Amino acid sequence: MDFISAYNIIDSRMRAIYRGKGNLQFSDLVRRCAQFNRTVRKYEEDLLLCARLRNVIVHESRKDRIIAEPCDELTHTICHVAQLLQAPPLLSALKDKTVTGIDAQATLSDAIDRVSRTNYSNLPVYRGRRMVGVLNNRRIVRVIGRALADGIPMEECLQLPCEKILHEDDMMRFYKVLGKNNTIQEAIDAFEDNRKLLAVIVTSSGRVGDEIVNLLTSADLPMLLRLLEE
Repeated sequence: MDFISAYNIIDSRMRAIYRGKGNLQFSDLVRRCAQFNRTVRKYEEDLLLCARLRNVIVHESRKDRIIAEPCDELTHTICHVAQLLQAPPLLSALKDKTVTGIDAQATLSDAIDRVSRTNYSNLPVYRGRRMVGVLNNRRIVRVIGRALADGIPMEECLQLPCEKILHEDDMMRFYKVLGKNNTIQEAIDAFEDNRKLLAVIVTSSGRVGDEIVNLLTSADLPMLLRLLEE
């Protein structure tokens, strides 16, 4: 892939990403896509430089005289960006994890014991093989705190089934479900778009109830960024 080919691929992908009306110039596309696409944002200055250089190459050069040409480093950079936008790495590239979960009928006491032994703060709750939600430290503390405030005996509170503790809003507020065919970029964007996000849940299909094959927290962001750059 040469400089001009990479430039044309990036131009085409940015138009698909932006989906805006009008025939925007390449530089305008870069600035607008940089607002919501991490790859474009990271390489914004390089892409703007490439736009100026490409205009000189295309409009000023003649067969008998070369006005400008890109250096190897800039060509490598723009080809790398073109590859990221055209064929971004997928979550399927990550090795599947054995994600610790708990049965829906297990008690709150069982969940606390599991969290304390594994040190996992996000505990998927399963009814059979179907995930029905995720129990986290925040929800556990709220349930215990409410029981104390209402004068409910702690022994009774600790015997509550996990599925009775789950709150539907938690899945929408604190988790994002993606499939293995979603991109690593989408997982990174999920944390950037929602500062309250506790984890990205990865299932084979991307459906909420399916068995979890990976669970990514903010601690995984350096790894995801490294894979994206590599």
